[in-house]
Amino acid sequence: MEKWIEKYSGINPGAILGRELKKKKVKQNTLAVDIGLPAQTLNAIIKGKRKMMPEVAFRIDHALGFEESTMAILQALYDTKLVKQKIANENHPDLSKIRRILFWDTDFNKINWQLQANAVIRRVLERGNEDEKKEMERFYGTDKVNAVIADSKPARPLPSFLR
Repeated sequence: MEKWIEKYSGINPGAILGRELKKKKVKQNTLAVDIGLPAQTLNAIIKGKRKMMPEVAFRIDHALGFEESTMAILQALYDTKLVKQKIANENHPDLSKIRRILFWDTDFNKINWQLQANAVIRRVLERGNEDEKKEMERFYGTDKVNAVIADSKPARPLPSFLR
């Protein structure tokens, strides 16, 4: 992958466009007129409220002197990131078996069950009931749960009255 793609991969192309306009000291209205796009549409793209369609991306590339397909590639990479996040969020344990109160300190709907697996497993093992623990074992597998247990051993031994 080219260096510039790695640098901007997964960032909303509208945000990148807004930054480039500031760097080049080009006003949004001026660019909108140059590419034949309503100013409101360009503003929505920059704010991330609207996708950049290929034709618009081509016009922006041409108007700002970017290499052809730059903005279209950035849009595709951003869309791919969103799809990955959606799939990761759909891949979760049976939430009807998990009490939300276990995760009182975070937005339960935004938990990434794959990326935060170790923290989730630890939390359920520490505070969860038997059904919740069984669900963790079913979803993550016995090996993963046992690995988290092994990593969670206290660094120093517990005092004898706590054992």
